[in-house]
Amino acid sequence: MMDLTLADPKGLIRESYRIDGITAGECRSIFMDWALSLPLDADTRAPLLHLIATYGTDTTHPMTAVLQEGLKAPTVPKRKGGRAARLPENYS
Repeated sequence: MMDLTLADPKGLIRESYRIDGITAGECRSIFMDWALSLPLDADTRAPLLHLIATYGTDTTHPMTAVLQEGLKAPTVPKRKGGRAARLPENYS
């Protein structure tokens, strides 16, 4: 199993579960900060699964829903730069 310090290097997710009355919007903001703290080409699936296994037992917490939503997104972000970023996906 993955080390928790690798899955949540800044402790952002851990701390979000300790905040009383945290909103879904605040959880999404914390999640974005967490995602940006990972290496650019990181596969997010393994850390997300580990975080859900560790903290997601509280199914009523808004961060649990945010983490589960994160599993539905692409695991490795696809980034384009230069000309490719300015053209539509299906441009021929």
